[in-house]
Amino acid sequence: MAHPTGRAARPQEAAPTAPPRAPRGPRLRRGATPWLFLAAPLLLLIVFTYAPVANMVAYSFTDWDGVSPELNYTGAGNYAELLTRPALFEVFFVSGYYLAASVLQIALALYFATVLSFNVRFRNFFKGVLFFPYLINGVAIGFVFLHFFQDGGTLDSVLRLLGVHTDRPWLGTPVSANVSLAGVSVWRYLGLNFVLFLGAIQSVPGELYEAAELDGANRRQQFRHIIAPGIRPVLSLSVILSVSGSLSAFEVPFIMTGGATGTETFVIQTVKLAFQFNKTGLASASAVVLLLIILAVTWVQRRLVPDDRVDLV
Repeated sequence: MAHPTGRAARPQEAAPTAPPRAPRGPRLRRGATPWLFLAAPLLLLIVFTYAPVANMVAYSFTDWDGVSPELNYTGAGNYAELLTRPALFEVFFVSGYYLAASVLQIALALYFATVLSFNVRFRNFFKGVLFFPYLINGVAIGFVFLHFFQDGGTLDSVLRLLGVHTDRPWLGTPVSANVSLAGVSVWRYLGLNFVLFLGAIQSVPGELYEAAELDGANRRQQFRHIIAPGIRPVLSLSVILSVSGSLSAFEVPFIMTGGATGTETFVIQTVKLAFQFNKTGLASASAVVLLLIILAVTWVQRRLVPDDRVDLV
């Protein structure tokens, strides 16, 4: 039929139709598939992490001795006793040695990771040497360094060969013992931070280094403007791990000194409360306090140094 204006009428375009909706059964199966894969890890996480933490919090409000089937509710009495114990605050001074050692550890790990990220001779060999201590069991490390620091042990023998004669008891005074133990922690965990930093540095695009070399930038300038901004998230993670590790140091000081000579840490004190003095309720409260302190420190650190997205390109 002719259009009133004299032009042929266009056929009306059909309205777009919505795609047919999938049947209800396949949609339910598609939505349930991710939860099927997550079921096993979530079950393990609940059984071996969240359930024990919940039990620990519950025990912290009781006077349970860890053996008797009977336990009495004491309210916040355990927490009040902890906050009025002078020994609780003394162990935090011991953690200060490990915190200072973690600063040195991060600095050394960052230095070695930066140097070995460039083409140097035997860099694979040095990578293995730096990471190897982290693979050793903590108990074995404790026994090795117990002989290393004992009177007439390895350290005294090496110093004697170098002409240095000393009668210092390395584990005999609080200061020297804590410095020695903190030094062992630096040697042990240096490899972990080294690997984290090395991976972060190698994830930076190589074109940035090539452009910097063409512009005449030296190694120090490349570190300041390329490497340091690129590894900021990993550096933040290392700080969190170092702070939490300083507060929860246990294996090496427990094996080497057992907490004697002023080397008792927060975790060693908690273990003694539970298994030596049979005060599991008080030990549970101590563990809850440590957990809250670590969470608070982590929250403050994340607020002060937010994990911003870094764009180097």
